[in-house]
Amino acid sequence: MTAPDDWIDQEARFAAGAMLRAVSATNLIKERPGFGQRVVPRRGSVLASPIPAAYDPDPDYFFHWFRDSAIIIDALRVAQAEGSEKQTAVERLREFVDFDLALRKLDGRELVRRGRFREKVQPSFLQYVRPDDEIAAVFGDSVLAEARVNPDGALDFTRWARPQNDGSALQVLALARWRNARTDVDALQVAMLNLVIGDLDFIQAHAAEHSFDIWEEESGYHYYIQLAQAEALVRGAEWLEETGDAARADGCRSAAGQLNASLDAYWSAGDGYYRSRTGVVGGVPEKTLDIAVILGVLHAGRAKGAHSVLDPKAQATLTALEDLFDAEYPINQQRPPERGPAMGRYGKDAYYGGNPWYLATLAAAEFYFRMAIALRSGAGMPVTSENARFRERLGRESPAQAAFMRGDLFMRTVQAYTPRSGDLSEQFDRATGAQTSAKHLAWSYAAFITAAASRRRADQAIRG
Repeated sequence: MTAPDDWIDQEARFAAGAMLRAVSATNLIKERPGFGQRVVPRRGSVLASPIPAAYDPDPDYFFHWFRDSAIIIDALRVAQAEGSEKQTAVERLREFVDFDLALRKLDGRELVRRGRFREKVQPSFLQYVRPDDEIAAVFGDSVLAEARVNPDGALDFTRWARPQNDGSALQVLALARWRNARTDVDALQVAMLNLVIGDLDFIQAHAAEHSFDIWEEESGYHYYIQLAQAEALVRGAEWLEETGDAARADGCRSAAGQLNASLDAYWSAGDGYYRSRTGVVGGVPEKTLDIAVILGVLHAGRAKGAHSVLDPKAQATLTALEDLFDAEYPINQQRPPERGPAMGRYGKDAYYGGNPWYLATLAAAEFYFRMAIALRSGAGMPVTSENARFRERLGRESPAQAAFMRGDLFMRTVQAYTPRSGDLSEQFDRATGAQTSAKHLAWSYAAFITAAASRRRADQAIRG
């Protein structure tokens, strides 16, 4: 059974508008009295959520995360191409580029030298402030290892999981796609290239170092980050070659080759899936099977081959994740056959109750839609022992048609737990389906936009 086209089109338009409210949100104000802050977003900043929460009970996501902002700016390109956002997309991109260029000049040494920010922090909040030596170390390319900044462009002086090395890679991919898809961004070419060169240099300098994962919980080596970095280096090399910088392009390709070789080591034949990380000391054992792997495949966007939607091992990983969440969440226990399982991050997740996430469920849908597109574009369905259960689940009909139909199962699940308002939070309750955690999560809207666009392209490809 297919998902309702009218609802998907309507929700995609709503998602584009809701996501845009998090970009250049200069009309909003966030008070953090405990830290002595009054934050007014600057143009070009991207809020993870535009709701000024304060763990009351919703989390405070009123920050410009490097990772989230790149994902959202990439989805803005998709929304514009789909007709959901026609008027302001390029202007928002220009503002984003200007804002990000300004961030490269942040210098924690200056913040420490002035020192007066601590005087405004309430005594009970001082325990959450970073030590001076850590703040003073943030300058130059170390800015790119920050998880986030305040949307007014100020350094985030609170304690958080750092370093996080995926933002640069995602930004290269987003800007490269904007450049390749649009002819009206020529005036931004120089500024975009300046950002990309800095990002590529950062990736090469720090790819061998430990980083926190996309959930900001464990430090080590992570499939998601290394796949995004490898693909960013390849796309960046193509861009550099076109500008005549062959030497830097060669360096990028060499570094990408090393990262690609390391990606294969994440496969566990015994487990039957790509493990999400290696080199983590302690940590949560259940996180070896993590939706972050599927998100990595989608965000890297490889058309075929290893670590694409046609990779039998990636397909096996998705099958294992479906089985995991089908068994773990009560709302999946008696789901009707026209719905797929609601998907979360990893087993026994505890963050805000460890519920299904919209972006995780949408990732499963988009994986199948992209697979249908690839198969209808001439690729063959790989037949290996690794993806035997994945193929069995698709059934005996045309693999492309079967993939499309399976993607729609997950879209129907999202529809079932989306209120009539169209609002998308971060999570929905594992037992009741009620929305929970951060409201109006920009990444949730971005995930809907890209899944819906992939569905439309898959539908067109199947119809011929």
